[in-house]
Amino acid sequence: MTSLPFSVQEQSALAPPLSAGRHSVDSARMMARFVDPLGVEREVPWLEAAGEQALEECLPIQQFPVLKGRRTAPGWWWSATDRRLVPYGFKAMRTQVMMLDHDPRVVALACRPVELLWHGRGGKIISHAPHLMARLADGSGLLADCVGPFGAGRRLVRRAAHLEAAATAAGWRYRLVGPPPRVVAANVRWLAGYRHPRCAGGRLAEVVACFRVPLPLVAGVRLLGDPIAVWPVVFHALWTGVLSVPLERVLHERVVAVAARAGAAR
Repeated sequence: MTSLPFSVQEQSALAPPLSAGRHSVDSARMMARFVDPLGVEREVPWLEAAGEQALEECLPIQQFPVLKGRRTAPGWWWSATDRRLVPYGFKAMRTQVMMLDHDPRVVALACRPVELLWHGRGGKIISHAPHLMARLADGSGLLADCVGPFGAGRRLVRRAAHLEAAATAAGWRYRLVGPPPRVVAANVRWLAGYRHPRCAGGRLAEVVACFRVPLPLVAGVRLLGDPIAVWPVVFHALWTGVLSVPLERVLHERVVAVAARAGAAR
């Protein structure tokens, strides 16, 4: 499986560190506002929230309104990572939720579960709710804002410097993330249609055994049996990372795949 554009690794698709050389507020004085799973709104110091609260389980701190004239409306993404519906606000957010859902280093995800507040110049309170939050396998967190192909606006860049400093202080990461490459996004979107565990059909072990040596997908499918029954299992294996292919190339039946790991699907 290729490294995804929305990855915890440093890649060109992610904005470079923002806080270097910039003045940032004291992270210890930042506050975090969130709505807990019981629907109670709370406001606590940011470092306390980052260290003690399961923010990925919180409700969205801001609603996702339907705006007249917008081509895409808010919706729900069923997350294979944590087996629940995740509300998103717009198309770019949905794409990044999909990419996070596909990343094996992510164990939970949410859209706008927390808002950070701090004092700006003249004592004015500034608030910002990052678009995305992910819990990583090492227990740390990732905050991110979606930006378009031409980058972020000035206001977001200014705020991002403070958010990155706050995330670093908590042992987290903050990133501005742009659109993934079109081929990668298209491939992951196709595989996402087979992300539900029912697509595995209890046959992942057979798939792993068949692809222990690199094979074109169609060759492995023919060895495994009826293509109508086998293709969904293979696509699910590609989604979970049980099978590995270069996702930066167009996915087709003759792409060579190999068993990457024998772990159970998420």
